[in-house]
Amino acid sequence: MFNQAEIKEILPHRSPILLVDQVYQLIPENSIEAGIFLEPSWDIFQGHFPGQPVLPGIYITECLAQTASILLLTIPGNQGKLPLLSCVSKMRYLRLAVPSDTLVLNAELVTNGGNDVYDCKVTAYLKDETAASGLITLTLK
Repeated sequence: MFNQAEIKEILPHRSPILLVDQVYQLIPENSIEAGIFLEPSWDIFQGHFPGQPVLPGIYITECLAQTASILLLTIPGNQGKLPLLSCVSKMRYLRLAVPSDTLVLNAELVTNGGNDVYDCKVTAYLKDETAASGLITLTLK
């Protein structure tokens, strides 16, 4: 649906922290499915952990936050706003993400708390198994 060049038109993030590669499906004001290929050449894998590279959980959380941000920034009136991560709750990491994996990232809009504050239920999948899940709150400025 969207490649990374099109994602750059929505998100303010840029390299090296722009993580989402593509959007597979977007149901406006409802949900999104996106993905990221974990490049073996990423510097983070050199130190986390030498000989047994694993993507840090905080990176998975950032991938999910970016996915939710794309969903929110496509809502009419939200274009061009800055998505700020306000809260992460009930986040669980269940599977290890390693180089050459593809994470499938889902976000579902749960509530619009007003004042540009949104809660999204988020889940990351590896080969159809849940790798991480939780609730993310984003504030748009």
